[in-house]
Amino acid sequence: MAPPRPPRLLPALRALLYCIGRAPAQTFRRAARANPPACLNDPSLGTHCYVRIKDQARVVRLAAGKPAFLMFLFPFRYSWRHQLREFKSEYRVVALDLRGYGESDAPAHQESYKLDCLIADIKDILDSLGYSKCVLIGHDWGGMIAWLIAVCYPEMIMKLIVINFPHPSVFTEYILRHPAQLFRSSFYYFFQIPRFPEFMFSINDFKALKHLFTSQSTGIGRKGRQLTTEDLEAYVYVFSQPGALSGPINHYRNIFSCLPLKHHMVTTPTLLLWGEEDAFMEVEMAEVTKIYVKNYFRLTILSEGSHWLQQDQPDIVNGLIWAFLKEETRRD
Repeated sequence: MAPPRPPRLLPALRALLYCIGRAPAQTFRRAARANPPACLNDPSLGTHCYVRIKDQARVVRLAAGKPAFLMFLFPFRYSWRHQLREFKSEYRVVALDLRGYGESDAPAHQESYKLDCLIADIKDILDSLGYSKCVLIGHDWGGMIAWLIAVCYPEMIMKLIVINFPHPSVFTEYILRHPAQLFRSSFYYFFQIPRFPEFMFSINDFKALKHLFTSQSTGIGRKGRQLTTEDLEAYVYVFSQPGALSGPINHYRNIFSCLPLKHHMVTTPTLLLWGEEDAFMEVEMAEVTKIYVKNYFRLTILSEGSHWLQQDQPDIVNGLIWAFLKEETRRD
């Protein structure tokens, strides 16, 4: 057996320090992109629909398909481009900008990003689109929200698919006992500082943000599909708009707003996909998650997958999702 690899400590903070150290003084400025790249309006991804719920607008990307409904969560709708194209042949698929992301409204108050507000958003969007239940698919923070909806509103979900995020109870328990994971999650604590993280990510023409998505340690496609120049520009365009970093960071400023959980068990058939090369989450948490799913549970770990699994290994991820959707599973 190969010796365990040393943990990649402080990946997000290291990216920040890297970019600051290479930034000449005159580059400490922020330049918002004026025009969106064409890929953000690619017709193969479907059409935009604005859903207004409780005075907050949400942007969803609707692709044509049959009535069965798949909803994708986080980080923003373009990150699901490979899945939108893949599953629209048989499903009505929706990828949405969560509050604070992209074209969705971004409330100014930090309290507006508490997890119970985000859970209510998803429930209200589902109702607004005329559905009582869906297949829910979430990545990272969207995975956290997906787990919580499965706990709080199991009647809403036919099947649950989570990518690179453990059950929330596993996360909160594991991080207290494993210092390496505490270091990997250090950006959660960095994000608690008011305004400073937004500044740090935006300086030097958003170099830290670019580094996060493209570096060998944290980026998309280290051993899989690479981001194109236009893909990267789509991220920079979205996050370079005035105030566009505060909403996403405010999500993390409320990470413990409903943790630890009072109720834990998930009763929905569940697929957990995990990139073993995740720089932010230790793979051991994926294994432990099974104890909180009192139904069919499948875990697939991709040895060369990164944290951004659905983007750097889309063909494999799509195949695994297809198999799970077609598989007959019972609900206890």
